[in-house]
Amino acid sequence: MTNHPHLFSPFRVGPLTLPNRFVMAPMTRGRAGADAVPTEAMARYYGLRADAGLLITEATAISPGGSGWLGAPGVYSEAQVGAWRKVTEAVHRKDGRIFLQLWHMGRVSHPDFLGGGLPVGPSAIAAKGDANTPRGKRSYVTPHPLTVAEIRAIVDDYATAAKNARAAGFDGVELHAANGYLIDQFLRDGANRRTDDYGGSPTKRARFLLEVTQAVAAAWSADRVGVRLSPTGNFNDMQDSDPSATFHHATRELDRLGLAYLHVTEPLPGHMMHVPLPPVAPAMRQAFHGPFVLNGGYDAAKADAAIAAGDADLIAFGVPFLANPDLVARYRTGAELNAPDFATLYTPGEKGYLDYPVLAAAKG
Repeated sequence: MTNHPHLFSPFRVGPLTLPNRFVMAPMTRGRAGADAVPTEAMARYYGLRADAGLLITEATAISPGGSGWLGAPGVYSEAQVGAWRKVTEAVHRKDGRIFLQLWHMGRVSHPDFLGGGLPVGPSAIAAKGDANTPRGKRSYVTPHPLTVAEIRAIVDDYATAAKNARAAGFDGVELHAANGYLIDQFLRDGANRRTDDYGGSPTKRARFLLEVTQAVAAAWSADRVGVRLSPTGNFNDMQDSDPSATFHHATRELDRLGLAYLHVTEPLPGHMMHVPLPPVAPAMRQAFHGPFVLNGGYDAAKADAAIAAGDADLIAFGVPFLANPDLVARYRTGAELNAPDFATLYTPGEKGYLDYPVLAAAKG
């Protein structure tokens, strides 16, 4: 019997009964094919990890204008939807459950991905840093500030993407509202200096998040929709003058919608993305009455302790799942973990993607 009983107990998320509290965190891997179409290798990759209570896919562009990452998949064309169907079938054949993460990169895309056009954002504020484009590293540019009509069109794109995800056989979708992408850019005042109904107070800055969430819930069902937030994260040059006020308001409003879960990434001390700010996740946990997921630097012992303490219902593991397709079995038996090869995180091909050994193979 495992030494981590809470982590291995079943849990209900929306209409789904998860056999354990393991969530595979969304991780961009850059293995999609031409035209952002998922590949057979991706079906194998996710199928190998189907023992997790819930799999969340890598971030997936909702539209050509929302893309901006080499090798990232999309969910806006018939070819993409058909290819994703092979991924969901591979997971479901192994009795797994899988959500598609919906993504719009906003200001951290680049004209090289957009036919020369500008990326979009809430305000004309460029992020510091570089995009990895087909022509190499290039500095982020100042985005085109979205008009209200353009915002409404993107909300519609999210709803269409959710319908496409359902058609592809997914069990639900997660809105990527974290890590400095478009929804997060609206939420935090470091990137949002608007003076209309989408900027200013936390209430106005959360409007885009809530409109997208409501549209996606209406396109499918609220209990098939999760949301991911990163209240103190500084990835993609993000900051907020009062994360506690911003994210407490957003969480209270999301709590009214009957969502599948709220997924908060706020890495623990010692994690490479930890930010030394007062944590906001505990207050978000109190404000959100549905399933609550934590992510960022957890091992089995820390995950089990967090669940036992009521800090979270589920724990999302990123890097451990990347290098260990059979992470659930390894934690169950106390087996040693494979070390990740960070040099192959985003490289094309199977190396560092499909060649991590599983326990039976490792013993053989």
